[in-house]
Amino acid sequence: MELAMVQPLDRTALELGPLTVYWYGVIIATGALLGLWLAVRESERLGLKKDTFVDLVMWAVPIAILSARFYYVLFSWSHYKDNPADIIKIWEGGIAIHGALIGSVVTAVVFAKKRGLSFWKIADIAAPSIILGQAIGRWGNFMNQEAHGGPVSREFLESLNLPEFIINQMYIDGTYYHPTFLYESLWNIIGFVGLLLLRKANLRRGELFLTYVIWYSIGRFFIEGLRTDSLMLTETLRMAQFISIVLIGLAVVLILYRRLSGKAAKRYKDL
Repeated sequence: MELAMVQPLDRTALELGPLTVYWYGVIIATGALLGLWLAVRESERLGLKKDTFVDLVMWAVPIAILSARFYYVLFSWSHYKDNPADIIKIWEGGIAIHGALIGSVVTAVVFAKKRGLSFWKIADIAAPSIILGQAIGRWGNFMNQEAHGGPVSREFLESLNLPEFIINQMYIDGTYYHPTFLYESLWNIIGFVGLLLLRKANLRRGELFLTYVIWYSIGRFFIEGLRTDSLMLTETLRMAQFISIVLIGLAVVLILYRRLSGKAAKRYKDL
């Protein structure tokens, strides 16, 4: 049968003796490095030292990985409490982007305080880089055939005018699935372009980052509803959906509070 001939893309990018480099890692690293490059360029333009974001990333990346893993283990405790040795097996999968974001934000708050910088200025500069990194990173999920949605027909995927390599990669164990990685990647690319345009609008300090939080969370709420691998809060509500609702509400409250209290008097382009 024709379906039996469909083969997934090779997850391995490179093998050097005992060392195996996977496309997932290459793609994630590419997104992170491109985001860092953009942030460094913009930070210099706004008067920050060239090494500010390089120093921040040196702390934020490992902490984000650890917090992403902690978040996943915490909400999957029913498995890990009986299999504690699996907690450290991060190479088998199991990290959550919301955990990474929480860890990164906390790191940035401490970093900014230590350097005598405005956290909101750093966050605004980083916002487009973060969402671009997320857009690129979702293609790592594509290579691993993970973070997909529920079953669909091949005809449905063809109706989306997807290239053949995406359709074939969504064929997993005899079934085609929603390419939710692609939905989120496209949503994030639109958000990235929107944030770049909003830079020119010279919003009040902090509002570019909070706009990112709102935009990403709206998309994540709806796309998460299609996925089959979600961490569940209740039988019908996914944890990522709940966190998205909380983040949207918190971002709106912070925008209003900072405006009404006068804490957002400075603008994005102010030194």
